[in-house]
Amino acid sequence: MLSVFLLIGLITLGVYYHVSATNLSAESNKLSAITEERDLLNANLSAVSNKLSSMTEERDLLQANLTETTKELKNLQSLSKQKKVCPEGWIMFGHSCYVLSEKLGSWDEGRDDCRSKGADLVVIESLEDKAFISSYIKEYAWIGLNDKEEEGNWKWVDGTPLNLKNWMAKQPDNGGGNPKWGEEDCVQVETDASWNDLSCSASIKWICEKHTTE
Repeated sequence: MLSVFLLIGLITLGVYYHVSATNLSAESNKLSAITEERDLLNANLSAVSNKLSSMTEERDLLQANLTETTKELKNLQSLSKQKKVCPEGWIMFGHSCYVLSEKLGSWDEGRDDCRSKGADLVVIESLEDKAFISSYIKEYAWIGLNDKEEEGNWKWVDGTPLNLKNWMAKQPDNGGGNPKWGEEDCVQVETDASWNDLSCSASIKWICEKHTTE
């Protein structure tokens, strides 16, 4: 009988140890899986850290480039504010350079000549401009004013409407109806700096204006 109990005890003990070994193996496997997850997380963390470090370097590089670009922009702005020089033979007033042609021609020929020089026929928009032209020009010359598109609708060559007016007495008259003068759609500055409408085909000098900001 004792042998039977001993056998049962041994069997029970064997089963216990088997179950314990199985549980231990499962726990070991679970621990191994946790360790692998930890190692994977560490690897990911390391990769993120490296990427963050790389992004920080890129940010610092971009900041350095931005600082350098800002310096260059300030230098360019400083240069743009420096006094500009007019081409040889031109006279500076305000923000523009002016020149009176040496040859004679029609209004269109004068404008073509000015454009070929990177300029256009002069635009007189202020009392200061008028005073300068008065002191600079003492002879007939074309200016950049016309009503070619619509009779009586005077516009400057830059497209702005006529605000400041300096017409001589009884002008503009579009030729006064005299066939001898024909249509007078272009404007010349007189010797006293007043304006007179004249046939665009008339042959006189012209005044070119070049903006120094161009």
